[in-house]
Amino acid sequence: MTLFCSGKDLAKEKWDGAKTSLHEAADIFRADDAQLIDNFSSHLKSATTLHTHVYVDVPPTHTRRGPRATTKSVLKYLSPPAEARSDYDIIVDSLSKKRRPLAPEVARLRAIKSNAEQRVMRAAADISGRAHAKTMRFTRPGISETALAAHFEYLCAMSGAQRPAYVPVVASGPNALIIHYTSNNHLVRQEETVLIDAGCEYNGYASDITRTYPASGTFTEPQRDLYAAVLSAQKQLVNLCHESADLSLHNLHRRSCDLLQQELKQLGFDLRGNDLEYVLYPHFLSHPIGIDLHESTNFDRGASLKEGMVVTVEPGIYVPPTPNFPTHFHNIGIRIEDEVLVGKTAPVVLTVTAPKEIADVEGACQGSLGLEPF
Repeated sequence: MTLFCSGKDLAKEKWDGAKTSLHEAADIFRADDAQLIDNFSSHLKSATTLHTHVYVDVPPTHTRRGPRATTKSVLKYLSPPAEARSDYDIIVDSLSKKRRPLAPEVARLRAIKSNAEQRVMRAAADISGRAHAKTMRFTRPGISETALAAHFEYLCAMSGAQRPAYVPVVASGPNALIIHYTSNNHLVRQEETVLIDAGCEYNGYASDITRTYPASGTFTEPQRDLYAAVLSAQKQLVNLCHESADLSLHNLHRRSCDLLQQELKQLGFDLRGNDLEYVLYPHFLSHPIGIDLHESTNFDRGASLKEGMVVTVEPGIYVPPTPNFPTHFHNIGIRIEDEVLVGKTAPVVLTVTAPKEIADVEGACQGSLGLEPF
């Protein structure tokens, strides 16, 4: 393996900080050779003549006037000065004849997490899960959603996370009916639920957890009933996340619709037509997660889950204030999301530090679990 990097540059390092030398880069990444990134164009040009296939992702459009390369495209390193455009054309022409898409191959490798990756993802999930639990304790009527988001991110940073994995959703009351609510600018009111969809990034890997809890510390009866319905479905779906079940994400989503429909009917919902999937539960159940929050590109939702994959399981119910749904459930939004490591015959929930059972959620809010807000 030949590794290309910027190497040492004392002038730049005075402004931007230390850089890894070529020798150190080769040693750290166990490469056979390390060269300056400036040599990449000529190296690739010569290498294409020696091989029948070149695995690389090229932007969908390029012109003789130069590449339209994204920051993640290798072609950004093939952008020579105007007078040297012919070198670029030669390389692009050679790639067009031998190129094979790289992204599907990388996605296949990234889908199965190594033991080392699993340990990092568990650490990220632990940090986020504890932050969820402590944010429950920190919450009180009158506090702002903004403050809750800041508290969660502060806890993650203090535990070693480098950054949030995504913009958090902190949705109190009817804001929870907005799936990707990120305004986070309302005040939490008495007897509302708070839905927080938030996770940190730790050592390059994302975490993704959603919890819904009562702002006052105790669920109202309708909140409890709806929460119990979603929780029952979620736990059954988690238990199906193992290779021997021979189920795909599509299979699991269909199962989630069936389970939620059964639960809602027991609560007195008279579901008709597309009420469930278009109104009450409009999103997909799951997505793979790892280095990226959504590793869905080149992931086949119709393929069976395999041991070592990590996926989310996140059913939800969001009841709008319309007359076709029971009035006492109006403006309640419940989502429960865990990260699940697919096993051979049983799943492993990575996000176990985030309270999920009703008694544990209320206990975290009330402080009876021994948790403090910091």
